[in-house]
Amino acid sequence: MRRLHLVGVAGAVPMSRDFTRQALYDWGWLPAAGADHRAAAEDVLLVVSELVTNACLHADGPEELRVSCAGKVLRLEVVDLGAGTPAPRTPHRGGRPGGHGMFIVQRLCLDWGVVRNEGGAGKTVWAELAAPG
Repeated sequence: MRRLHLVGVAGAVPMSRDFTRQALYDWGWLPAAGADHRAAAEDVLLVVSELVTNACLHADGPEELRVSCAGKVLRLEVVDLGAGTPAPRTPHRGGRPGGHGMFIVQRLCLDWGVVRNEGGAGKTVWAELAAPG
């Protein structure tokens, strides 16, 4: 598991994408061998962007990004101190500005969820994506 500390960091979203992109290189997801590998890596980076952006907008910023890969599954975790529970906006209206983040996460991921911190404020929002190929 790789961890990126994000408390008080300016530019948390691009920093998180760069951090995750480097992990994808190290784990052989990049450089992409073909269109399906490229699409899988782009999906991972998009989900990272959405999860970290949600923490910035709705939870006073992310605390930490965790990225791990086990077999054919990549897991992303964003820790924040927010009390809210992310959920896809329903009904989803593609033409409406904003509110698409968790809809995108739901569509691209094998699974996702929220784990509340025990004995304190905050949560971990996690998402799992399939490895290419």
